[in-house]
Amino acid sequence: MKKARVAVFISGTGSNMLALIEAARTPDCPYEVVCVLSNKPDAPGLSHARALGVEAIAVDQTPFGKNREAHERAIHAELGIRNIAWIALAGYMRLLTPWFVGQWQGRLINIHPSLLPKYPGLDTHRRALEAGDTKTGCTVHHVVAEMDAGPIIDQARVPVLEDDTPEALAARVLEAEHALYPAALARAILTATR
Repeated sequence: MKKARVAVFISGTGSNMLALIEAARTPDCPYEVVCVLSNKPDAPGLSHARALGVEAIAVDQTPFGKNREAHERAIHAELGIRNIAWIALAGYMRLLTPWFVGQWQGRLINIHPSLLPKYPGLDTHRRALEAGDTKTGCTVHHVVAEMDAGPIIDQARVPVLEDDTPEALAARVLEAEHALYPAALARAILTATR
């Protein structure tokens, strides 16, 4: 089986990136993580990726100022050099422009720490607790120009406990993310190639 070439985008530590790399090393996985890319040269996840033998590159956003599209065109060029077929956002804390989303439509996915369409954006765990939710979770979805609004690929549910804090809830949701994301990426790739 020819494996789809995936780039994982991170801005920080990249724990979901590590889950994707680990899953990609199983023989029946339909993808390989070819590179990890960050908008921040000091993102700790870059060294984690390198330690696992995965190419890690930074395309620093700073020199581009407020010109997000120019930054993304530089990223797009790097992806082209590496013949990337899919992008998995894994804690990439930068909104993508309609231009970039359009270039990768249908091959650009994200994981979000809520059961979308509930709680798009940031601070999802505090919002779930304040609303009195009894369950929350995470969602893998296709990326569209509107934030956290793309078609859902899969979700995992996590119970909200009576004594939960945002931090405790976040830790349990993150565990669910690590299981969900590799399987959802594989499903999206297999569905697209049928």
